[in-house]
Amino acid sequence: MKTDTIRFFGRRKGKAITGIRAKMLEEWLPQLTPKIPARGKIKLSFGIKPEKLVLEVGFGGGEHLAELAKRNPMTGFLGAEVFLNGVASLMAHLNGSHQSGTGKLELEKERVDNIRIWPEDIRLLFDKLPDALFDEIYVLYPDPWPKKRHAQRRFINDENIPVLWRLLKPKGKVFLATDVAQYAEWAIQRMDESHLFNQIKKDTKTPPKGWISTRYEQKGLKAGRQPNYMIFQKKDKKVKKCLTNAKK
Repeated sequence: MKTDTIRFFGRRKGKAITGIRAKMLEEWLPQLTPKIPARGKIKLSFGIKPEKLVLEVGFGGGEHLAELAKRNPMTGFLGAEVFLNGVASLMAHLNGSHQSGTGKLELEKERVDNIRIWPEDIRLLFDKLPDALFDEIYVLYPDPWPKKRHAQRRFINDENIPVLWRLLKPKGKVFLATDVAQYAEWAIQRMDESHLFNQIKKDTKTPPKGWISTRYEQKGLKAGRQPNYMIFQKKDKKVKKCLTNAKK
């Protein structure tokens, strides 16, 4: 995918970011952002020697990624989020200032250095990420783009699915959650027709074991929206042909 063909349609910034969050974005974020080499692929480095690598696409407010990283200190995480306020929120979770409003530009004492942040569209990194890099990829509550004419803007589409397959290790998994039934049906159909993934969780209404619920999910539940939880596992086969354009 050429970077000059990538268009992003969502919000990049909300209300003004001030105080410790503004300082974190200016001074701390550059330390947590992967460096893109002029040639070759990105080499993710952490303060640990990770046993696994996980990608979260569009981490929103960051509470899922922050908690997952805390529970799995020997796993390295790459989180991508375009919305700058969400990036600031994740960093506030990492240093504890999401509760106090104050904090240092460093991790909480109980945390290890196992998160890297890409504050941009993940598709800009696709060509720079090595094959078979991640054990798991999370895509939680992506923009559903409900109108037919906008369907191909959905992240789970015929262009991105082969990339997810390439980035995953053998038997790697994609975790997808949405509270829009139309998006769940779309994703299941697209993944099935790609012939690159098996849907290994048929019960889409029950969250996986150890699931970390986000503020967005809780808000949706209170509003009466039913979450759909899907897990797709990479098939160990080569991509034999390009996928067709997504069907509306």
